[in-house]
Amino acid sequence: MEIQELIPCAIVRGGSSKGIFFKRSDLPSDPALRDKVILRVFGAPDPREIDGLGGADPLTSKVVVIGPSTRPDCDVDYLFGQVSLHEAMIDWRSNCGNLSAAVGPFAIDEGLIDPVSPVTTLNIHQVNTDRVIGAEVQVRGGKSEVEGTHRISGVPGTGAKVVLNWADSAGAITGKLLPTGNIVDTLSVTGLGEIEVSIVDAAIATVFVEAKTLGMRGTESPQEIDADAALLERIEEIRGKAAQAIGLCKDWRQAKHEVPYTPFFVICSAPADYTNWTTGQPIAADDVDVVSRLLFMQQMHKTYPVTGTVCTVAASLIPGTVINRVCRPGVAERGVLRIGHPAGTIAPEGKLDIDGDKYELKRATVDRTARYLMKGYAFIPKSVLA
Repeated sequence: MEIQELIPCAIVRGGSSKGIFFKRSDLPSDPALRDKVILRVFGAPDPREIDGLGGADPLTSKVVVIGPSTRPDCDVDYLFGQVSLHEAMIDWRSNCGNLSAAVGPFAIDEGLIDPVSPVTTLNIHQVNTDRVIGAEVQVRGGKSEVEGTHRISGVPGTGAKVVLNWADSAGAITGKLLPTGNIVDTLSVTGLGEIEVSIVDAAIATVFVEAKTLGMRGTESPQEIDADAALLERIEEIRGKAAQAIGLCKDWRQAKHEVPYTPFFVICSAPADYTNWTTGQPIAADDVDVVSRLLFMQQMHKTYPVTGTVCTVAASLIPGTVINRVCRPGVAERGVLRIGHPAGTIAPEGKLDIDGDKYELKRATVDRTARYLMKGYAFIPKSVLA
């Protein structure tokens, strides 16, 4: 007789994030009990998640639930949750683009869809946003390929390329690419007065602010930003007021508790030289079209999230946005935006059709890699399911 309950799961890396993956059928159908089980598996809330499998960092305290598709035009359902380190809550409102890259490989390897060699193409129903993500996964011997020559910033080594197409992601959170209807909005911020921001929603709602507005260079490292308590407080005020403006919360002061994950917050600036914080290697201004620093869950992202990447390329293509103003000219013509982030670069492809004041996202692709790290059972006390 088992003294604890055994919950099948896998720890999987997708892009520069890592999460615990469950089959939907292996979790309770009741959402409240499901969340209770997941929190116990992670050992949350706890900053170290010492009594669970959670990674003790916003980039690794993530959960994915996958099951057969509930939409006829898709192959698999994908539900994402950001597990809080500090509160007994899972934010199910948004998506993790990096972990989206691992959904196809997981579905193939777990027998949820039939593999096709050498590349399996599938449509993923992103349940949180009710949007479709197209994925191309390399396959060998009936399983998702792991080894390859594709390299992504923030992840050591190389792997097999996974291509994600986010063309269906405009208005994923709010229903509109420009949630307020404006290319630029003005917010009143303590200590700054009236400032300009752009709020764009593609894959995830994101607030864009120019670095100089915050008195920043724009090339700061994650450590510099995370150590500046006054700056983080100001950023959260801006983020909260943007969240209120687009209807994600009623009072911006509660955004940190009610919508801690969404919207993302991007600090953007013109191309500049800076240093990769993970390797110490120089990143040249000539190699990027914009320098960006992204915060989520009130912390600096150590690299750059895929959903944020999609929104960043979409926002850069809209004439007059805060980020469009600082980008190297010609991004729309090239169809590629080279984003300089703290650990390197990421270069999404994008295409936006513009008809007067109407904008239609036609293409937004990002390349990632993914790999199973562990598969087995999580042990939780039986009282959790009592």
